[in-house]
Amino acid sequence: MHRRTVSFPRARSAVVTLAVAASAVSAGCGGETSSIHTPVVMGGTVTVATAAETPDFHPYAQFGSALAPYAYDSLVSTAPGGRVVSGLAGTWHDGAVSASFTLRKGVTCSDGTPLTASGVARSLRYAGDPRNRLVGARAALPDVPFTVSADDAARTVSVRTASPYGFILRTVGLLPVVCPAGLTDPGALARSTRGTGPYVLSGYTSGGPYVFTRRKGYAWGPGGATNAAPGQPERIVVSVVPQESTVANLLLTGGVNIAAVTGPDRARLTGHGLAAARVPTVVGLTFFNERPGRPLSDPVLRRALVGALDRKGLANVAIGGEGTPASHLTAADSVCHADVAAANLPSRGAVRALGTAGWTKDARGRLVKRGRPLKLRLLSSPDFGSTLPSVAELMAATWRALGADVDLVSESRNAVVQAMYQSGDFDVVVGSSPGPPLPAQLTPYFSGPPPSRGLNFAHVTNHAYDRFAALALRAPGTAGCADWNRAAAALFRSADALPVADGTGTVYGYRTTFAVAPGGRVVPTSIRLHR
Repeated sequence: MHRRTVSFPRARSAVVTLAVAASAVSAGCGGETSSIHTPVVMGGTVTVATAAETPDFHPYAQFGSALAPYAYDSLVSTAPGGRVVSGLAGTWHDGAVSASFTLRKGVTCSDGTPLTASGVARSLRYAGDPRNRLVGARAALPDVPFTVSADDAARTVSVRTASPYGFILRTVGLLPVVCPAGLTDPGALARSTRGTGPYVLSGYTSGGPYVFTRRKGYAWGPGGATNAAPGQPERIVVSVVPQESTVANLLLTGGVNIAAVTGPDRARLTGHGLAAARVPTVVGLTFFNERPGRPLSDPVLRRALVGALDRKGLANVAIGGEGTPASHLTAADSVCHADVAAANLPSRGAVRALGTAGWTKDARGRLVKRGRPLKLRLLSSPDFGSTLPSVAELMAATWRALGADVDLVSESRNAVVQAMYQSGDFDVVVGSSPGPPLPAQLTPYFSGPPPSRGLNFAHVTNHAYDRFAALALRAPGTAGCADWNRAAAALFRSADALPVADGTGTVYGYRTTFAVAPGGRVVPTSIRLHR
């Protein structure tokens, strides 16, 4: 196994984009963490740790959307249990092909200009225009064409999709809105913020920290939240801390106030009076390259490789302890989640089908077809999760025992992204994601065009998935859940993807309380600093 550190800062990643989108479109009110009873600090500074640098603050870019909720608002937000609550819009109506939003009065941009309905419409059109190639927005928005209209006098914004799409409210409605000043010069959004949010980017260096300063007069946050409650920080400093062991040390000593920890370092954070919020995740979301000419374009071979795996053993490695094999492509708190994987993933019996498909073993024990040995390039990255290279090692050991020649490669995050979206030089990639909150947000990765025209980097063609997804989209919200789960089952039966483990991450707070949205995003207006 070897490691290279090639950097491709503008490459795309389904793994990363899914994680970002899951948080970005759900950044509303979450559940409050465990209580801290000390008095609050007025006008203080809260330091938040993040594992990765933010090369671009554009809220619709791949990585910039991670910090967007500090400086940008959406039309609506989500409350505990998934209920939709107000954001920039005070009221709304939605259906299978349309949604309308009525803006609150008095909303202003960070430059002081009033936000109008036409300004919102302009932002939504910009985000949805495929010519702008905005990866973060594309992952969050409907993957069907839509139009936007506005009535400034009535303060209404209306959205209509070209075909049924049951989650308009939870996609378009949850997208960060960029103010007109930001759209006049979109290039400036990479290094400044132009939104209506509770904070404004006031300073940064390329590798962090990133400093956000509180705005005055903000009163249109999730559910009507303000940023002037006692204990809300004057400044939020986001520091880049790649190593979880270092993050844990800083949480224990007060070097950071808020940070997420997913690995074994959580054990030593227990019992130290830290606030804690658990976040369901999917660990080890694995994709197979079905591009014509690659070996895993053969569905019999894909099913055999998946069927040969010890799912319980993989889950134990992924969690770093006693793990549970993943039940779905999405996390346990996502819309339409159900246990679909166990009954539909290939079993050990799929290995026996290799012989009938022309795969045999040569004198050296190699799996061959038409005289050509099976060679697989298996990619992982510790940047996606500290246990994932070990998950990939166990997969490789299983497939080598089956007779495959596996080139096991641990790369930097950007190098894996480049292989997925540019070179296509991979057969299997093991990533990690909180899982998107909506099943519809998976469709660009398992349907539609491949890069550079789309996000289907694994070149999946699954007609049963397409059929059930289309049926599900015709029903509003959760009414389509049965078809969404039939669609996921079709992916599992064809071994188009393999989620390894159901897991949890934990967001910790040192002398802070806060709420988290699905995906683990801390809600900025909920942060309170304590003595």
